[in-house]
Amino acid sequence: MSDDELQTLNRPQVVRTPADQRLPASAHVAPTWLGPVLIVGIVLAALNLRPAITSLGALFEETRTGLGMSGTVAGLITSVPALCFAVFGVTAPRLSRRFGPAAVVCAGMAAIATGLLIRPFTSGAVGFLAASALSLAGIALTNVLLPVIVKRYFPDRVGTMTGLYSMALAAGTSLAAAATVPLTGALGGSWRTGLLVWALLALIAVLPWLPIARASRRAARAAAAEQAGAGTAVRADAGPRIARSRTAWALACYFGLQATGAYVTMGWLPQIFRDAGVSASTAGVLLAVTMVMGVPLAFVIPRLAGRMRNQGAIAAALGLFGLAGYLGLYFAPAAGAWAWALLLGISNCAFPLVITLIGLRAKSPAGVVKLSAFAQSIGYLISIPGPLLIGTLYQHSGGWDLPLALMAGLLVPQMLLGVLAGRDRTIEDECGMRD
Repeated sequence: MSDDELQTLNRPQVVRTPADQRLPASAHVAPTWLGPVLIVGIVLAALNLRPAITSLGALFEETRTGLGMSGTVAGLITSVPALCFAVFGVTAPRLSRRFGPAAVVCAGMAAIATGLLIRPFTSGAVGFLAASALSLAGIALTNVLLPVIVKRYFPDRVGTMTGLYSMALAAGTSLAAAATVPLTGALGGSWRTGLLVWALLALIAVLPWLPIARASRRAARAAAAEQAGAGTAVRADAGPRIARSRTAWALACYFGLQATGAYVTMGWLPQIFRDAGVSASTAGVLLAVTMVMGVPLAFVIPRLAGRMRNQGAIAAALGLFGLAGYLGLYFAPAAGAWAWALLLGISNCAFPLVITLIGLRAKSPAGVVKLSAFAQSIGYLISIPGPLLIGTLYQHSGGWDLPLALMAGLLVPQMLLGVLAGRDRTIEDECGMRD
């Protein structure tokens, strides 16, 4: 990020309320410290959006044995994240209107930390599942509202800020996956300690959101008081009726298909390589390569998308990388393993693209929060059957030809939906709302 961009981000910005887009600036000028603290808060929040999941994946066998989980319960835990993201994400717009997005993100960070603190000390699968669900609820709310925070406080830097937190999210995902086992060994070997470590990162993330939430509430009260003094009624803006928008449906389905590909890659790619004759250790490294690709590209792609009027070409290009990767796995999984891992890592960067599109396809914060909740909730519901279906096809067909053909085939509608979602239009225009 350039010095000019940092200065722009740090500059106090005008926060516009839906009820009155042209209130006097006195009620809306943010304190000078808010810009830098927001950047730190967004990065720390993004770092905590996946360790609750990937740290458990690294120690899943030890956790399952330690808690005496049955195979059914273990399977339930692996499918809970997407379900929680869909269920709890729906509540984000209502909570945001009631308390403000910054306060809800602060509460989400606290929920993540609390769940991560509790679950290592549970003695049974039910308690562990409940504590995990608490963390996942916090993640779901933050998933939905971070694009809203970006749109509200950095309206002219949506691509840059989305890239920043997408990169942090990818880094947190990779860090927890790679570091949990070594940290567990260094701290005595207990899976409980290995999982508990990530609660510390979540607790740190709560700290910047406390003053951010207070500043946001003060600004909201000042705006309401000024409106009351001017005789202007404060109107809660629920945003557009999202289900009427074709772009919203295209985004939701695109989100679901890219999430399906990502979950299949994270869950099954090492097994695909191992069945092709690659060693277990090398297969793990190949998965890490796929995941690490998301760190630099998660910053580059949103910035590029933010500078374009139509982002469909990016969606199509990412899909073509994925097609090449799946075709390579189909015909020569071991011979070109490193190339296929790289190609699938690039394709999985559809996630930062779709998050950027959420911020670009709505004009107002109210529109962004509804679009974000709609796209993510519908999208995660779409993604739930994917890994289970791939596992079933693998079991009944006895190989990976049919599952890989299915994943390659799903990339075709994914690219088409990405082209539709990337068109230069907003959900407010499609729903017939005035600015």
